[in-house]
Amino acid sequence: MFGCVAVPEAGSAGASCDFHRDGGGADRSARGAGGRGLRCRGFLFAGGCPADSGGAGAGGAAAGRGGFGRGGRVGAGAAGRHSGDGGLSARGGSGTGAPGRGGGGGVLLTVNGRSCEVSAAPVARLSEVLREDLGLKGTKVGCDAGDCGACTVLVDGAPVCACLTPVARVAGREVQTVEAETPDLARLRAAFLRHGAAQCGICSPGMLMTAAALLARNPAPTEAEASEALGGVLCRCTGYRKIIAAVCDVSGLAVPAAPEAAPVGQRVVRLDGAAKVAGDLFGADVVPEGALVVKALRSPHAHAGFVIGDWRGWAEGRGVAGVFTAADIPGRNAFGVIPPFADQPALAESPARFRGEAVALVAFEPGAAASLDGFPVDWAPLPALLDPVEAEAGATLHPGRPGNLLIEGRVRKGDAGTALAASAFVVEGAVETAFVEHAYIEPEAGAAWMEGDILCIRACTQAPVMDRDDTATVLGLAPERVRIVPSAVGGGFGSKLDVSLQPLIGLVTLKTGRPCRMVYSRGESMASTTKRHPARLRGRIGCDASGLVTGLEVEGVFNTGAYASWGPTVANRVPVHVTGPYFTPAVSARARAVHTHGPVAGAFRGFGVPQAAIWQETLYDRLADAAGIDRLEFRLRNALRDGQASATGQVMRAVGIEACLRALKPHWLRARTEAAGVPGRGVGVASCWYGCGNTALPNPSTIRIGVTGAGEVVLHQGATDIGQGSNTVIAQIAAEALGVPVGSLRLVGPDTALTPDAGKTSASRQTFVTGRAAEAAGRSLRATVLRLANAGEGARIGFGGGMVRVSEGGTVREIALAGLPVDGFGYALSAEESYDPPTVALDADGQGSPYAVYGYGAQMVELAVDPQLGTVKLLKITAAHDLGRAINPTLAEGQIEGGIAQGIGLALMEEYIAGRTENLHDYLIPTTGDVPPVESLIVEVPDPEGPYGAKGLGEHVLIPTAPAILNAIRDATGAEVTRLPALPHRVLAAMREAGR
Repeated sequence: MFGCVAVPEAGSAGASCDFHRDGGGADRSARGAGGRGLRCRGFLFAGGCPADSGGAGAGGAAAGRGGFGRGGRVGAGAAGRHSGDGGLSARGGSGTGAPGRGGGGGVLLTVNGRSCEVSAAPVARLSEVLREDLGLKGTKVGCDAGDCGACTVLVDGAPVCACLTPVARVAGREVQTVEAETPDLARLRAAFLRHGAAQCGICSPGMLMTAAALLARNPAPTEAEASEALGGVLCRCTGYRKIIAAVCDVSGLAVPAAPEAAPVGQRVVRLDGAAKVAGDLFGADVVPEGALVVKALRSPHAHAGFVIGDWRGWAEGRGVAGVFTAADIPGRNAFGVIPPFADQPALAESPARFRGEAVALVAFEPGAAASLDGFPVDWAPLPALLDPVEAEAGATLHPGRPGNLLIEGRVRKGDAGTALAASAFVVEGAVETAFVEHAYIEPEAGAAWMEGDILCIRACTQAPVMDRDDTATVLGLAPERVRIVPSAVGGGFGSKLDVSLQPLIGLVTLKTGRPCRMVYSRGESMASTTKRHPARLRGRIGCDASGLVTGLEVEGVFNTGAYASWGPTVANRVPVHVTGPYFTPAVSARARAVHTHGPVAGAFRGFGVPQAAIWQETLYDRLADAAGIDRLEFRLRNALRDGQASATGQVMRAVGIEACLRALKPHWLRARTEAAGVPGRGVGVASCWYGCGNTALPNPSTIRIGVTGAGEVVLHQGATDIGQGSNTVIAQIAAEALGVPVGSLRLVGPDTALTPDAGKTSASRQTFVTGRAAEAAGRSLRATVLRLANAGEGARIGFGGGMVRVSEGGTVREIALAGLPVDGFGYALSAEESYDPPTVALDADGQGSPYAVYGYGAQMVELAVDPQLGTVKLLKITAAHDLGRAINPTLAEGQIEGGIAQGIGLALMEEYIAGRTENLHDYLIPTTGDVPPVESLIVEVPDPEGPYGAKGLGEHVLIPTAPAILNAIRDATGAEVTRLPALPHRVLAAMREAGR
């Protein structure tokens, strides 16, 4: 069971809104926290509209794009993409306040089997009518352009993009949304739960509706047929493989029950899964009654001075409730995830330093057009520094950062120059990577309101406590006066660690005293939020005659963009990891984070380690060839072992890389044999390691478990689940430690008013760090119960009916909870425990123990390259990853597949170019047709520091994919692609250079 605090009802103290869907969603309602609140706008219902006014349907439309429909990619499954039914502009609107809503006559339509009439303009988007007029928030909006497919609904049984369909085109027709109750949808929901096919859940409604249409015409689709049908719906989390498997396995309604005992290691179905497959409540889905609509004015230039004119005259007759600029910010107008480097204004003063930077806010009354057209602002473009090397010699962006150097990280161990000079073989090379967009399907969205003197903000985030503190600083409030209530998060991958709209909507509500809402358009999400750092790395690696690595030298320049964000973390993490999971006696590594007027570069699944691995792993292939050693054998020969020291001098333990490489070996031998002599066929391998948590910095998590007087066990878990499964994994660990069934726990959180700080969801830390805190809290509460019952460790405990029952041997003792004193949290029994990983700070040479736990992995890629076109077809990826202990194997496999999909994008197609690729049509991410079969090999080398031996996984799984693909391209063609992504023209150019 899950609880999250909803927006309370206006005029009632402590009232709450119930978001339970009778049609299958998990109950996301919870107790109000007291104080006056606000009534939620809209309603949710099962099976149709509240009106019943007749109507019939006929006809239907669905069309697909074939072949090169999404930017010329071959085999992307694009033929499954849906058109709108009637063809609204693919670039108009941004969600709230989209053109054409309101002011029209009645439109009769049938929704989920019930007839209803809506008052809307004929050209109003069907998605807006469903969401805003009928309260059917299960239909998601990710782009308003027909690119992502999240808004897919069925019109007379055919899948269409609701964002491109004018409501007039469905008059008199049958519309079906994810809230419907049909046999096909019921079977699909069950299959999605069994297979773990829903991670964050933002794409799940579109996937389910598209799959339902497929099953209606083809009850037993093949994998290829399912992949083709789903090709029009984008997913950034799952890698599609489990979704395809679920669609091909709709044999029944059975969903495995949660285990009664020992949940760790079990394939427990996601505890929040029912909500995910019913259309969960994301940042845009809960709207306070009477909320103002907030829009941001953003710079169209990378660097520009600006002057805002007389907005009062402009605002007349537009329904404007207020305009706010940097002058209205009451606190410190600078935020940042690392406080000593905080430098990014919530609203910029002149000049703006990057395209997409917010310079003003306009709050519109509900129902107003919410358009910024004609807003009085004069822009004066200034010279922009876009290249980091040029920026090092250019004018400084920030005082106190000469040469635009944010920070330099370094690791020095031994004498790398001498070691390389004495090496039998030395290879040298350089690589260059691009800005990469996170491309989560949910754009940033949220709402703000006041509860007494507490500013409440509900938004999508990965770091609620960090959001609270940054927002409080900007708004000049004490942290306890700001409450962050995370919504369900439709993907994050690092970008939702930084605040986005939180201080903006907080400012509007604080200044007006009124609730407000804000939803980013796809374009402003992509323009204004953080990206993966572009990197240029150059260096050399050597080995002796027997193939043992002797030394490594490397220097990297990372374009950190206009503001700091996670630049310091990237610059420090890269030198620590750049050796890969291999014993390297002598190391000299430097990484500089340099400011430019480019997009802000921040955290993205790996914090710079994927870029470093591309350089190191591609050079390892060349070094193995120079030494005449099989590429996998070369890696095995150099793999770190227990007792050896890393580049930072840390003595390693529980090292799993050798086990991962050995797990790959039979697959390697098979794949090499199959590829031998086949033109264009190649096999590549690459490894990874990743330190879990902060780099040599405090990194605590706290967990609370309480038992109510009625005997309900409540887990206060503040680790934000962005799709990776922490809601389930942390509950499994806590239940195991306490000795109760995982299904008996009720989860509360995350919520800064209700849950202790479990830290940010990043750096693969939650399973490890918060898991250790959950284990400690469970053990502590169990010890309290056993002490009260005077029972031994082997006793069984249970809660319910106002009692604690302790069974030992043939004796059962009952303890009445009503007889126990209630603690400050209202519990009869409770435990709260924290865990902070033991680390040793890095010295000036980067020597120390930066992480308490590392995870390891290795991946093998099989592919084919078309020698005429330079296109790459992935055939299979085999991935071996050391988890220490797989708390939940199904969720672990989902992480592996999803990380691989993002690694494919990094390697082959993704490149963000400001002003050119600010949508999901021009910016390509993998579709169903781009992700090949993935075989996951789960390796378990337990780490005594982890909960039940577990290590992190989320970042690791992306790291080896791109270098393994590049190594396979080189194996197939001889081409050494050194600039990513490996677009066909770059592959062809590299082939020509290689003489192929």
